[in-house]
Amino acid sequence: MNKPVSKVREAKLELYRKQGKIHARAVDGRFNRLRWALVWLTQIVFYGACWLSWESNGSSRQAILFDIAHEKLYLFGLVLWPQDALLLALVLILAATGLFLVTALAGRLFCGFLCPQTVYTAIFTWIEAKVEGDHLARLKLDRSPPSAGKLLRKAVKHGIWAVVALWTAITFVGYFTPIRELLPSIAGLRTGPWEAFWLIFYAAFTYVQAGLAREAVCQHMCPYSRFQGVMFDPTTANVAYDRQRGEPRSARRQGAGGGDCIDCGICVEVCPTGIDIRDGLQYQCINCGLCIDACDQVMERIGAPRGLIRFASERELAGAPAPQGLGGRPRVAVYGALLLVFSLLGGGYLAERSLLLVDVLRDRGALSRETAEGRIENAYTLKLMNLDDAPRQYRVAVSGLPGLEIVGSDQFAVAPATIRPVSVTVSAPGGALPSGIRPIAFEIVAEHDPATRVREPSSFALP
Repeated sequence: MNKPVSKVREAKLELYRKQGKIHARAVDGRFNRLRWALVWLTQIVFYGACWLSWESNGSSRQAILFDIAHEKLYLFGLVLWPQDALLLALVLILAATGLFLVTALAGRLFCGFLCPQTVYTAIFTWIEAKVEGDHLARLKLDRSPPSAGKLLRKAVKHGIWAVVALWTAITFVGYFTPIRELLPSIAGLRTGPWEAFWLIFYAAFTYVQAGLAREAVCQHMCPYSRFQGVMFDPTTANVAYDRQRGEPRSARRQGAGGGDCIDCGICVEVCPTGIDIRDGLQYQCINCGLCIDACDQVMERIGAPRGLIRFASERELAGAPAPQGLGGRPRVAVYGALLLVFSLLGGGYLAERSLLLVDVLRDRGALSRETAEGRIENAYTLKLMNLDDAPRQYRVAVSGLPGLEIVGSDQFAVAPATIRPVSVTVSAPGGALPSGIRPIAFEIVAEHDPATRVREPSSFALP
């Protein structure tokens, strides 16, 4: 006696999901087009930004460069130093808070559309489809015995994957070593040990993660998939199956009293992580929306309304009214408030950030010396840090004691984005001041902008 059609189809889907590598079926639709638009956008930015140049003071440099050797970060006209680590911390907090806010609103949208794992898996899968064929052809090829044709196709695929992974690694390292210097050094085998390490590591990492691991990263390795549930609430929109509308399932639409789901299984076949969205919300789901595209096409063919699978909240699927305002969504309110607060803090930091930093070091080898004229002199080293992207001239003044003055030049030029140590001698009248260590202050003012000034305390030794 034959099994019911639904049982046979269920067994096939289980076999499809559990045996070997998942080969997702290609599908067209609005979510797939959005996903590929973001793939193009992110990769144009990633692969192209390291080639941008920035003209400054008659010279050209890479526009975006993490110059670890010289402890600088160039972002077009902005130069950041280790002293600006607070800004980096704020950016990371903003990114995390923004991710939490998006998750509370619409689940794992980042995972489905912007996560590097998702983006590069899509690229590698596209290459695989061009070389080996559609999902059925790939399944057949994987299960076929070894042959020359199979070996050739696999070799071509893995060769292209290796090229993409290597160029990705070169681009990544090109943000730390100028890309126009990196390429000749690679061609001449003159890369340094750290550059060589990251080229090999990042190329291998990309190749394994996007080409071999794929959905296993989302299912077993990604920590975000494990704790995302604590950021959900009953009004969080996720890719969901409308059970009230779809059940009971049938291979043929039954009309009145029957569900819209015809149990075709296409929602499983297009899923990059191989889950059945009809089983409910699962941590493996990355909210890519491909099952929505596939199901909508089936609904159109059978004359049923679209949206059997759609972005919907738990409350919406249960028929409950959505809460009014943010009062019923404390997570969204908290994440939104934190995002606003840290955005204001970052904006305030940038607005108040001084482009001049000064460190004063007193010469401790000789506390003081007396000149032939009877004046007392102390020697100092001033480290003038010009954070601007242009050369600047600074004037140094000293105050704190009567008759205090600077011996020699009090003006110093500092190249852009550099630290210049300068020697400064300060003189005070001898005999007229009490002995001991007295507080003084250096004031450094930029000639081009008197508002750019730094007051740095120090001390003066009197015998």
